[in-house]
Amino acid sequence: MNEKISVIIPLYNKCQYIGRSIESVLHQTMQNFEIIVVDDYSNDGGPEIVKSFKDPRITLVEQEHNGVSYTRNHGVNLASSDYIAFLDADDEWMPTHLETIIRLIEKYPNAGMYATA
Repeated sequence: MNEKISVIIPLYNKCQYIGRSIESVLHQTMQNFEIIVVDDYSNDGGPEIVKSFKDPRITLVEQEHNGVSYTRNHGVNLASSDYIAFLDADDEWMPTHLETIIRLIEKYPNAGMYATA
């Protein structure tokens, strides 16, 4: 399966974590993804950290402060994939996370949502 996954990361004042979060996506064993970081009007330098990554799969979208739900939904509306994965700006994934999701999609193609422990 060669499905692309859109990774949505809402960002609000998490500059000390956002770099690690993005790195955890970039180090996935499955590399067919885009990362959409939606900045919810941070004032701590987080957007500058996102801009320091030069990977063309990373998009930074800046908006007025609207809260995390609006921010996630905004990211979903910008996604180019049929599959969406949410990652909080202060979390990170193990390297096989997206590969595991793709395997679940292959095994259960009619499921509406996929999750891991």
